[in-house]
Amino acid sequence: MKMSNCLNGYSWLMTFLMLCLVARSQLATDFYSQTCPNLLQIVRKQVQSAIKTEMRMAASLLRLHFHDCFVNGCDASVCLDGSDGEKFAAPNLNSVRGFEVVDSIKTAVESACSGVVSCADIVAIAARDAVLLSGGPTWKVLLGRRDGLVANQSGANSGLPSPFESLDVITAKFVAVGLNLTDVVSLSGAHTIGQAKCLLFSNRLFNFSGTGAPDTTMEDTMVSDLQNLCPLNGNGNITAALDRNSVDLFDNHYYKNLLNEKGLLSSDQILFSSDEAVATTKTRVEQYSNDSTLFFADFANSMINMGNIHPLTGSSGEIRKNCR
Repeated sequence: MKMSNCLNGYSWLMTFLMLCLVARSQLATDFYSQTCPNLLQIVRKQVQSAIKTEMRMAASLLRLHFHDCFVNGCDASVCLDGSDGEKFAAPNLNSVRGFEVVDSIKTAVESACSGVVSCADIVAIAARDAVLLSGGPTWKVLLGRRDGLVANQSGANSGLPSPFESLDVITAKFVAVGLNLTDVVSLSGAHTIGQAKCLLFSNRLFNFSGTGAPDTTMEDTMVSDLQNLCPLNGNGNITAALDRNSVDLFDNHYYKNLLNEKGLLSSDQILFSSDEAVATTKTRVEQYSNDSTLFFADFANSMINMGNIHPLTGSSGEIRKNCR
């Protein structure tokens, strides 16, 4: 009986310790309340300054978080320098921006609380602030991520959704990291701010899919305007607004554009116009176009979901003082 009681007590103790370990490894909104109490104010100030300097930076900081989380999880591996780094993968090369802003935030944070806050958490907070300061929703960012030790260039090449891919392929990439169809549609709404280079949509303007004509799911006036901006054999680095007629405001206008065949990227317009969309994403696009409150709520929830992709916690990873 004594041995049995002993074993039962040991089992209870181990269960308790495991529960404590799990609890400690979870992300929490108040993770830095004691160790870096002014963290959110410090990040907000730096993001405000960056957006004041260049409004487009809001979209860049949001996209940086997306491109980080889809590869190795939200671990700031996208920030690492080196020829084998994620920032040199095809979807990121000369495309992903905002690293200097992350550097400035990190410097300010280190001055206040050295060696405490991860770069991964800084990227997550900056993305939230970028949305809020552009007129979008806010949410409480879960914190406690640690920084990854390695980059994954091949993972970035294969795992990041491409503007040239079909809806089922894009959806599969979301599902692979634990996200769902609602996340696909709501997170695509991040394109309500920002710019895209001609090389990412010029395939729709002249000889789409070998037809010898523009993409029939792009509105005629938009085609004409973009043909002038992005002529054949022109400069592929020239940019156009992702959300035509609502460039810098985070709103639901992006979805209104899709209903009017004014999505810039193929991966945008297929959410409404493709055959696959009829049974999957089209209805949600219509809902968001009519209800900005619903879009804002779903977007905030999807950002929280995305921020929870395979975070490193506890003793995993590291806290980098230099995010690069």
